[in-house]
Amino acid sequence: MSSTKNNALLSWLILIALMITWGSSFILIKKGLIVFSSMQIGTLRIGIAFLVLLPFAFSRLTKINRQQWKILFFVSLGSTAPAFLFPLAQKSLDSATAGVLNSLTPLFTLIVGLLFFKLKVKWFNVVGVIIGLVGAVGLISISGGASFSFNIGYAAYIIIATIFYALNGNLIKSFLKQLDSFTITIFSFFIFGLPALFYLFLGTNFIEQINNDPMVWEGLAYISTLAIFGTAIALVLFNYLVKINTVIFASSVTYLIPIVAFAWGIIDGERFGLGYVFWIMLILFGIFMVNAKRLRLPKR
Repeated sequence: MSSTKNNALLSWLILIALMITWGSSFILIKKGLIVFSSMQIGTLRIGIAFLVLLPFAFSRLTKINRQQWKILFFVSLGSTAPAFLFPLAQKSLDSATAGVLNSLTPLFTLIVGLLFFKLKVKWFNVVGVIIGLVGAVGLISISGGASFSFNIGYAAYIIIATIFYALNGNLIKSFLKQLDSFTITIFSFFIFGLPALFYLFLGTNFIEQINNDPMVWEGLAYISTLAIFGTAIALVLFNYLVKINTVIFASSVTYLIPIVAFAWGIIDGERFGLGYVFWIMLILFGIFMVNAKRLRLPKR
């Protein structure tokens, strides 16, 4: 099997793993909000990921030059800001709708790449982005159309988060080719991890909750799972996917995330209709187009 075919297979396996992991993150945030504030969830998510990755950081400090540190600062900002923005949004949006809105990421990745990073794409890849977006909008229209319009202010938090994701993918693909995905992930939380923990313990009532709230440990289990699997490990996989495939293909995982988000929504009592199947299939076709290569006819 050629290297290209190996990368293609590995890319799809990583995409599926990220779909399951990140698709489950919205229900974990929903459960966490029962116990913690949105700011606490953000700081816990960043702080736990920072502590998990910290032991691997020191041996890699010398690998990073001054120019890479500048890029890593913005990558770190783009990795940590959504940890606050999604809980803020889910104070008013259900987990399924949040998952659908996250599907704007490939569109913004394409726009940011074309405007600022000289991204080269084929027309059918652009069509794939549009088809996937139509599928995501279709899911919005039959899942929470009225509440989406009513809570557009909360939806804006997720839209801003997707722009951060789009910027991150393009920065990694364009400027951090020399760094491995694990190192990029480590330092995505190294810069803001300690400030997040200081704020958690000194700026919130987290210590008081630990002493007095019997539900705090259940909430902490949800957010710890989110931080370790949905943040630290998943980001390593995503950063690696960006390196072995296109940034548009990597970001298209957000088209698959609503499928898992809706599945968890059903389990948790959120409604589901058969019409969702059509839009999900449209999303999958869009992702196929995003990853398509121009077909070459064999020479006669």
